Amino acid sequence: MNQKEMLRMLLTQAQFNGFEFRRWFQAHVQPTWPGAEQALTLLAEEGRHYTLLFSHDFARCFWRTGAQMSFSVPSITYPRVNSHGDVVQVTRKAFTRRTIKPDVWKYHLRQMAAAEDPIKYLCRFLPISDQTRILDTRSTGAPAMAVQA
Repeated sequence: MNQKEMLRMLLTQAQFNGFEFRRWFQAHVQPTWPGAEQALTLLAEEGRHYTLLFSHDFARCFWRTGAQMSFSVPSITYPRVNSHGDVVQVTRKAFTRRTIKPDVWKYHLRQMAAAEDPIKYLCRFLPISDQTRILDTRSTGAPAMAVQA
């Protein structure tokens, strides 16, 4: 799956939650609207997709407050000082979170900025059916769904 198709799926999720792509594009990229497909191509080909991904408007809609969104939080191991002053390794098990907390988009923007691949980070929060389609598309090369204007 190419970058444009991945952006299309992420944008579809944000649009479902109220993101207005046309308004955002005209305000932040160029004042004339070339159409949804051309706008997405412009963002993907010129490397301007980070403008969209790190936009506060996009993030607020992608991680809508109170939305039911199932995603896995990976297991992590980190050092911690216990009550005796000793450094111990704490291992936190992986778990599934289902409800989005208020202003969680700010947290995810910071995590996405620190992530090696912001698009891959965002794809973790797509519905399971879309995540499956990403994996299937990588193996078969089938196109993804279209973006609405």
